[in-house]
Amino acid sequence: VQLQASGGGLVQAGGSLRLSCAASGRILSINVMGWYRQAPGKERELVATITSGGSTNYGDSVKGRFTISRDNAKNTVSLQMNSLKPEDTAVYYCNADRVAVLSGGTHSNNWGQGTLVTVSS
Repeated sequence: VQLQASGGGLVQAGGSLRLSCAASGRILSINVMGWYRQAPGKERELVATITSGGSTNYGDSVKGRFTISRDNAKNTVSLQMNSLKPEDTAVYYCNADRVAVLSGGTHSNNWGQGTLVTVSS
């Protein structure tokens, strides 16, 4: 299972960015997809997750500003980030958990390479 994230960049405070992530491989289904982030000197933290059924979970700091969505048929997940703040600056990582593959079995906790989001004040 491979995850390819895109969409990071530099934006001014108050602006918006959209991150996308595509999972590839011999995938049958993905239970949970999500985004996590890690700022310099800090631990990786939850941004948002979404199940295959559409249930979402957000970190407290992004509630009301970020929206996660996914396309189960395409194995993609997106993160719409609005009203960005300098404290949102971080490397954002895509995650796919409990991925069922054609060869059998389930792959857990798969990570993408990360995409940098920088919000200037």
